[in-house]
Amino acid sequence: MNWANLLTFGGTRGDSSRYRRLFGISFGMIYLIFPLAEIVTGEVAGVKAVWAGLSLVAFVLSYLATVVSPRSFRERTPSTYPLLALTTTLAVGAALVFGGGWLSLPVYTTVLFSMILSPRRAGFGIVAMLGVVVGCGLLHGNDATSIAILGLQVVTLGVLFIGVRNTRVLAQQLRDAQGEVARLAAADERLRIARDLHDLLGHSLSLIVLKSELAGRLAEDSPRVSKEIQDIESVARQALTEVREAVTGYRQRSLPEELDNARSVLRAAGVEPQVRISGTPLPGLLDGLFGWAVREGTTNVVRHARARRCEIGVTYDGEHAILEIMDDGQGKEPFRLGSGLQGLTERVRGAGGTVEVGPGARAGFRLRVLVPAGAAA
Repeated sequence: MNWANLLTFGGTRGDSSRYRRLFGISFGMIYLIFPLAEIVTGEVAGVKAVWAGLSLVAFVLSYLATVVSPRSFRERTPSTYPLLALTTTLAVGAALVFGGGWLSLPVYTTVLFSMILSPRRAGFGIVAMLGVVVGCGLLHGNDATSIAILGLQVVTLGVLFIGVRNTRVLAQQLRDAQGEVARLAAADERLRIARDLHDLLGHSLSLIVLKSELAGRLAEDSPRVSKEIQDIESVARQALTEVREAVTGYRQRSLPEELDNARSVLRAAGVEPQVRISGTPLPGLLDGLFGWAVREGTTNVVRHARARRCEIGVTYDGEHAILEIMDDGQGKEPFRLGSGLQGLTERVRGAGGTVEVGPGARAGFRLRVLVPAGAAA
């Protein structure tokens, strides 16, 4: 077990594991000993102690749920903000009703603001919690020293965790940029290899084929020599075909390039393209796979759909990548799975994904490709 990962709220690599985040931030729960001590020592007694205990348990559960709610420092879930609002309400309510050691609860809320909200909104939250601590402290007659210490904690911890979050986000953005640079470098290298194969080996093989044809015509009087030359020509043609196939594979274009090409092809065929992209850029392998899917889907629309409009949507949320191609055409033939779509289906299944093809909900044709993010590994 790497203790550095556990104590840095998500790992030194920035993977932001929820369990590591929970483990790291749980050390701060030690300060709940102050409100708990008021219940144990009897400072808060009777029915009020029961409500205080229930409030403390509810706050801890809500706080921990809020901590593990975001997927990462950049991705929120639908439950993140409602949980944050609930935790804030419990903290402010407890500080307002009980005062004393319960003034430490808004400090925890400040940490959540800094880690979840944008820096500007987190700043407003810090000011608000500072006002809660000071106001509730004065209301319950806490000594000025305690109020000052808690107020200082609100400000310093808020600013500290804003810096922690920004550092995490920048580190993740740097990793994304490095990955994109590596992908572009690999693409440039593939293009260089393809160019060299085409210009050097392709030219040499073409010359061998031509020379074999000429030698075959000159050796017509010798059947045995003619047969050997024909074998040479056949092998050279096969090698030339394989080189061209390899060049085509190396020159496989990325998804943005295929989307640009799809727009041009569809417009040339009289089809109005509508392209929507949401989420972060696709990893390299998914990018190439979806580029092929766009090319195959666009080709089918142009050949068979008789459509006036074609919608292409790409979504990537870090967990799944989804491509949808829908047209409003009628089609000249009954739907059947062609060899191109069969090949696409096999490749997508090999990546752990699924392909849905068939008539659209209202009209036309629909192609939907879903691949888990793990395929990028």
